[in-house]
Amino acid sequence: MLPNGAGPAPVRLRADAQRNRERILAAAREVFAEHGPDAPLDEIARRARVGIGTLYRRFPNRESLIRDVVLDVLTRAAEESAAARHHEPDAYDALARYMRRMLDLRIGVAIPPLLGRVSLAERQLARTRERLTAVVSEIIDAAQRDGTLRPDITFGDIGLIIMRLSRPLPGPFSPELDRELAHRQLDLLIDGLRADRAAAPLAGPALGLDELRALPDRGVATDPRAARADDGGPDGDGRRPEDHSAGDHGAGDHGAGDHGAGDHGAGGDHEPGDHGPGEQEMTDG
Repeated sequence: MLPNGAGPAPVRLRADAQRNRERILAAAREVFAEHGPDAPLDEIARRARVGIGTLYRRFPNRESLIRDVVLDVLTRAAEESAAARHHEPDAYDALARYMRRMLDLRIGVAIPPLLGRVSLAERQLARTRERLTAVVSEIIDAAQRDGTLRPDITFGDIGLIIMRLSRPLPGPFSPELDRELAHRQLDLLIDGLRADRAAAPLAGPALGLDELRALPDRGVATDPRAARADDGGPDGDGRRPEDHSAGDHGAGDHGAGDHGAGDHGAGGDHEPGDHGPGEQEMTDG
């Protein structure tokens, strides 16, 4: 580990090794989203169509895999946000494109279960996260200046919409049908974000980027508006603390500890020396 949590310098991989790495990260994103951070690594290797030895050569332990999954998702999200801003004709279309791509990336279910196992303060993760939030904030601000996006929409609204729609529906819905329905419902929500749809004020708190960052990675549920009220600032509904009656405060919304770890333990994992004698050691990943 380099100073200041910079992480190791990237290593240039052969094309086939790079493909294996990308398949492992994609499979891990899906498996961790479905079963949590303690999901069996054997299942990740199976879905990636690689041997468990190949997985361990690319990622020597669970923590390194989790960290790189989070970095990969944040990097892809940052790239998608920049592409949306660059290629779309106006800011509202850029925001709609970004939201649709985040639903495809499943960022809303891929990252939250892993937050207790990785520090977003680590330099490379923090830098990538800042790049993402800066571009999305610029898109939101530009759409509101253009008059195309409701003025009461916040960064938190966009992120939490994506998170809620990313979660699989309960019941007998196939993964394909679930994704199609999520996109249909996102289209309805995107239409409702237009400024000319703002017939009535939105109920509930308006959580901005600062309030979301105030949430702990794990732990008891909390209300990020509390710090704002303690500082004498307005509460989430735009009123200051003295404007509330004693029973007016609601409980906190969703803390980061709201996501349970996966139901699967690590019992199916193999340590690097666990594979049987029939498995060939591969030097190219």
